[in-house]
Amino acid sequence: MSLKGKTLFISGGSRGIGLAIALRAARDGANVTIAAKTAEPHPKLPGTIYTAAEEIEQAGGKALPVLCDIREEGQVAEAVARTVEKFGGIDICVNNASAIQLTGTLETDMKRYDLMHQINTRGTFLVSKMCIPHLKLADNPHILNLAPPLDMKTKWFKNHVAYTMAKFGMSMCTLGMSAEFARDGIAVNSLWPISTIDTAAVRNLLGGATVAAMSRSPDIMADAAHAILLRPSREATGNFYIDEEVLRAEGVSDFSIYAPGATGPLAGDFFVPDEVFANSDTNIKGV
Repeated sequence: MSLKGKTLFISGGSRGIGLAIALRAARDGANVTIAAKTAEPHPKLPGTIYTAAEEIEQAGGKALPVLCDIREEGQVAEAVARTVEKFGGIDICVNNASAIQLTGTLETDMKRYDLMHQINTRGTFLVSKMCIPHLKLADNPHILNLAPPLDMKTKWFKNHVAYTMAKFGMSMCTLGMSAEFARDGIAVNSLWPISTIDTAAVRNLLGGATVAAMSRSPDIMADAAHAILLRPSREATGNFYIDEEVLRAEGVSDFSIYAPGATGPLAGDFFVPDEVFANSDTNIKGV
């Protein structure tokens, strides 16, 4: 079972989880389009679409770096068209791009509110919409949204309602599109981590080195995504997967490789239902 020869369209994949998913697919010999805004290096955010493409090629895949703001319909259409022209089609769409700001209602300016909704909810809808005509032609088509389970407890809303709405909008794309395109055999699923993941967002916005030391590497999300994308699309759709649960189902029992430096409990991620923490054997501190 492999993604060899499959074509992935990944939004925002120049670093972090998106890049890890791209590299895992590349090791199989997949084709990957990296559609993101980062063309120039950022002082706090390592990686560009071009460095990502180099890493993908070095890992054994074929890469197409495309400068693309997923808020712009024309740019997304062009990125999809270039992907199809270069690789002959699209098998997998990964909606990874996301914006975050954990502020309350009075502290959230509308410019930031709009950014989160345009990238998270609208961007996921738009990228999926553009990829779906090509996914309909694929043998085992998948859309994978990096979005949380729809756990409607008030604790997920009260401190950052704008962000939660934007992320749950991605989740609602999973819920709706999985049913809408079931007849076409397109799997639409969400994947979310049980713990925080050591990314630039965690280091710069969500607790810095302290939380990073309590986090797993992006590789766990990449391995979980790989397992999902190999599943038959007509049999595995409409799910809100948790990374650790996916890998346990694949027979993984030792998760220490994903957090080799952790000395205490891991930090639980936002939006993970209480029962998921309760069912896990991992030493993890819930939110």
